[in-house]
Amino acid sequence: MEIATDTRDARGAATLPVGAGERTGDRTRDAVARTVLEQGPHSAAALAERLGLSAAAIRRHLDALVGDGILVEREPRPSAQRGRGRPARTYALTDAGRASFPHAYDDLASTALRYLRDTGGEQAVEAFAAHRAEQLADLLTERVDRNAPLATRTGALAGGLTAHGYASTTQAVGSPNQSTNGIQICQHHCPVAHVAAEFPQLCEAETRAFEQVLGTYVQRLATIAHGDGVCTTHVPHRPETPTHPIREDHR
Repeated sequence: MEIATDTRDARGAATLPVGAGERTGDRTRDAVARTVLEQGPHSAAALAERLGLSAAAIRRHLDALVGDGILVEREPRPSAQRGRGRPARTYALTDAGRASFPHAYDDLASTALRYLRDTGGEQAVEAFAAHRAEQLADLLTERVDRNAPLATRTGALAGGLTAHGYASTTQAVGSPNQSTNGIQICQHHCPVAHVAAEFPQLCEAETRAFEQVLGTYVQRLATIAHGDGVCTTHVPHRPETPTHPIREDHR
C-alpha cells in the first residue's frame, strides 16, 4: 500500500490523501491507515464515524487492510473494558503497516555520516563503509560456495542480495572469444542509494565485499546512486586477483 500526503477536515481528521491512487477504495484505505497511525488504535465504529463511512464500508476496508498485513485486529486493553457488554475490538498498525509510511531514515543516515566525516575525517567514513561491507559479506558468504562454477556463485550471490532488499539478477555477457566474457550482477534496487550518492565509499566497499564472497575480481560498471537505472557489477570469466581487502587497519 502506497501512503501519500494527506488532507484534513475541520476536525483535523485525515481525509482522502492527495495522489494516493486512482481508485476511491485505495484512497479511503490510506485514510483509514493514516488515522490509526496518527491517533492510535480505533474501533470500527469510531473509524466509521470519524471518516464519515457506513458500518459496512468501514468493515470492507478494514478487512482489506488486515488481509494486506497493514492492520491487525486486537482485543481492547483491560482499562477500556467498562460498562456492560463485550467491548469492541480495535485496529492497530502492524510493523509492515508502519513501514509503509514515509520515514526520514535516509536523512538520519546522511546526517550521521556527515558528523562522522566532520569529526573523524574521510578515514572514519571509509572505516564505517568497510565495516558495513564486511557485515554484508558475512551474510552472503553463507550462500556462496567459492568452489562452485562462476555462474553458480554469482547466482547465489544475487539470491542473497535479493533476500536483503537488493532485487538482484544475473546475466551472461560476451562470448568465449571476447575479453568482456563474464556475468553481470544487476541490482535493481539499492536500499542506501540516496546516502551512497553523497558517500560513494559505501559503493566502493560493497564492490570489495563481492570480491571477497566470490573469490574473484569484479568491476562495478554502474550504480543507482550515481543516476544509473541499475547497479551493475561485471564478473569476468578470466579474473584478476582481488587487490582490495574489505577492511583496512585504520587504527
